[in-house]
Amino acid sequence: MREIVLDTETTGFNPDKGDRVVEIGCIELDNMLPTGEVYHVYINPERPMPEAAFRVHGLSDEFLRDKPVFADIAADFMAFVGESQLIIHNASFDMRFLNFELTKCGGQPLPDERAIDTLEMARKKHPFGPNSLDALCRRYGIDNSNRDYHGALLDSELLAQVYLELRGGRQPGLVLDSAPKPGSSEVSRNHEPTLKARPRPLSPRLSPAEAVAHRAMIDELGEKAVWNRYCGPDRQKASDQD
Repeated sequence: MREIVLDTETTGFNPDKGDRVVEIGCIELDNMLPTGEVYHVYINPERPMPEAAFRVHGLSDEFLRDKPVFADIAADFMAFVGESQLIIHNASFDMRFLNFELTKCGGQPLPDERAIDTLEMARKKHPFGPNSLDALCRRYGIDNSNRDYHGALLDSELLAQVYLELRGGRQPGLVLDSAPKPGSSEVSRNHEPTLKARPRPLSPRLSPAEAVAHRAMIDELGEKAVWNRYCGPDRQKASDQD
């Protein structure tokens, strides 16, 4: 199953008030594993960058001046995402901006149901939070030490790992395939596994004094005691001969 983990950076919080997308980063997943295929682009917002937004992502007017406008990258972006499910943290924010940009350049908006919101997933799994991307990375032991600024591609890479954890985690090396892999040794299906001896034997459950007391109690029960049918001297002799 193909999925696209997606993040954007913008000039602010509201496209209706003139804010625009300045960066898109996408990571392709196949059956919840990264394929190595990515989509990443910086976009000229055709407006000045507010200082508050610059402090978040570090993308300046000078840096973005020679980058393509959204209309020039819209077709490539839509070709990359295709019909795949979109994995987005706080999906309503990114979807609102993307659909504003797509509509503005004459494209078709992305249906809201295409997006899986990892923020909502996190809130259900960890109702007491916090559930920001940084907080989830800390919770799951994901290295985000390079995240000095928000960046669409880096955040998508981190979110892909968070998404895996939110879905319950997975062992990528676990392959339920009957065919042996190259370089591996094939084990017969009828071969019983070899049990390794304990490096340190378990301590006896009974002390010597308790064992003597127990034997004395059994002797008092007599030879016809039910115990002797299973653990008596005759049973012990038979066991020794096996």
